[in-house]
Amino acid sequence: MRIIKRTLLLIGLLLMVVAGYYSYSFYNFANNISHKSDKPQGSGGTMIAQSIKDKGDKFIPPKWEGKQRVNILLLGGDSRGMTKNELPRSDSIMLASIDPVTKKAHLFSILRDTYVKIPGEGEDRINTAITLGGPNLAMKTVSDLLGIPIQYYVYTDFKGFIALIDAVGGIDIDVEKDMKYSDSEDDHVYDINLKKGLQHLDGKTALQYVRFRHDALSDFSRTERQRKFLTAVAQKMQATSSLIKLPRILNSIDPYIDTNLSVTDMLKLGTLGYEAKADGIVSSQLPPSDLLIEKNVRGAAVITANKEKLQLYVKDLFAGKAEADSGPTKPSPSPTPKSSVKTTK
Repeated sequence: MRIIKRTLLLIGLLLMVVAGYYSYSFYNFANNISHKSDKPQGSGGTMIAQSIKDKGDKFIPPKWEGKQRVNILLLGGDSRGMTKNELPRSDSIMLASIDPVTKKAHLFSILRDTYVKIPGEGEDRINTAITLGGPNLAMKTVSDLLGIPIQYYVYTDFKGFIALIDAVGGIDIDVEKDMKYSDSEDDHVYDINLKKGLQHLDGKTALQYVRFRHDALSDFSRTERQRKFLTAVAQKMQATSSLIKLPRILNSIDPYIDTNLSVTDMLKLGTLGYEAKADGIVSSQLPPSDLLIEKNVRGAAVITANKEKLQLYVKDLFAGKAEADSGPTKPSPSPTPKSSVKTTK
């Protein structure tokens, strides 16, 4: 009997040590990120955090009390060639939405050529909002477009994405076609060369998969792949093997993440994220195909949608009254240089 009691006591102590270790790792990660914008140039904060501090934000996001739906803007940036105090280009814009009551999650990809009103900056493509005023302006712009409050943002760049996928041990994904593209920038470091079929993708090959858009559907098919891939990442993050690796995962991505999440918010969202139904994520493109309008503005091909109908679609999707949209089956507008659409004050 004494042996059994001692064994149970040792097991209990071991579990307490493990729980303490994991709690400390998460707290340390959250604390580092939440203070990243306070760090001086060159001391470890990411480029976007340092730039935002110098530029300043005039839009304050709403608070999340923990009981209502939480919306998080996921910004994937292309920071290649950036100089000091320069804000990055937004390579992808996604929105994660979780209902804390039903634990149901939605994942939206917002087409970056969507032409919108950017508060205080005139009209332009939605992906320029972060460049014009940082992530808070990007949050405000998306919030106004969709008619929902957006409380948080999470920003990372190519290096952060690679670090995350490598830290979780890679992702198994069915690559739907051969993908090949040569990118002379950065000495071909980000060239794309994938073969069709089921593959195990590490960080670098996963980045190739989510970036590829050199086919007939361009950004439409790319955003669909991004939603498919991030859903697979969410499912793997909830697996026991990933939970065991959590301290190492957090340590790996720490240098590449910027967010307005506080330590307390991260702890609440971390719990909610693991409780959410990752295998039942509702994924959709915005604007959806039946609302999408292709236009030409000052010689540039852009996308628009009736704002009232778009907001009603999002509302109905949350309520289960609308079907998710993966994107159109017709080719997208021809790519146009970024400089062809200029902001009007």
